Amino acid sequence: MIPNKVAVCSRTFSRHQGLRELMQQKFSNIKFNDDGLKLEGNSLVEFLRGCEGAIVALEPINNDVLAGLSDNLKIISKYGVGLNNIDQQAMEKYRIVLGWRGGVNRRAVSELALGMILDLFRKISLHNSELKAGRWNMLRGVQLTEKTVGIIGLGNIGKDLVKLLTPFSCKILGCDITDVSQFAKQHNIEMVSAEEIYKYSDVVSLHVPYTEKTHMMINDTALSHFKKNAVLINLSRGNIVDEASLYKHLSAGTIAGAAMDVFANEPLIESPLFKCDNFVGTPHVGGSSEEGILAMGTSAIDELANYFSKL
Repeated sequence: MIPNKVAVCSRTFSRHQGLRELMQQKFSNIKFNDDGLKLEGNSLVEFLRGCEGAIVALEPINNDVLAGLSDNLKIISKYGVGLNNIDQQAMEKYRIVLGWRGGVNRRAVSELALGMILDLFRKISLHNSELKAGRWNMLRGVQLTEKTVGIIGLGNIGKDLVKLLTPFSCKILGCDITDVSQFAKQHNIEMVSAEEIYKYSDVVSLHVPYTEKTHMMINDTALSHFKKNAVLINLSRGNIVDEASLYKHLSAGTIAGAAMDVFANEPLIESPLFKCDNFVGTPHVGGSSEEGILAMGTSAIDELANYFSKL
């Protein structure tokens, strides 16, 4: 077993018995977040002090944190796929390795995206609320079959969603800043601009990282180009969608619906969006299938173990 001292910052990972056991099979000196602490800033530095390796989820890794740990910390392994909470320039500055593997939870996220599309089209959540309130209200929905689906971001998750949509005979419009022409040709995807996706899609599904370029990309101007019967799906990151503008369009009925798993402020306790019958929300659970959690955790463990085994 590897003797190097390592820490697991993630509360979810620390509570998962299967991941704990896998970790304990590889390492003999482990510090878990057993108190369920929300670690950030000074509390994160204190938790990781003296550790040579760490597994983090959404904990903010910035220059100040790394400056206080640079004497010992050699590697940070990511439990999850998003890297917007990690200052990679600071990692390079302090020569701390980033252990990361993209796409390990792609099926969990793409299945949720598909589920959200079907939920909005057939009004599943709304029917459920009506029925539980004692109202037998048979609302008319639409089918996904042969609709136009616009996917912004054809990375691991976006590509997997394309595969899940195959039985529905949808027309797929794609948009990506990288060259995915080979995949697009194989799957009969028409590559267009984001503006064309807004204009022609029945579904707009976002699968992009959070960057300066994607900050508030779905704003009032973008939403004004949506078809009235279109729905928006966001399982990327909060702040990609301007929630105030989304509320304006949902409440006015200028778009048909929206489903989001991520928000600008999390945990989200109150929001005007909750007043909209045509809105469906989930609490950042895109990768939280049992299989997805196991895949993310195993990947994070392997990145740590592989690093220390080579020293």
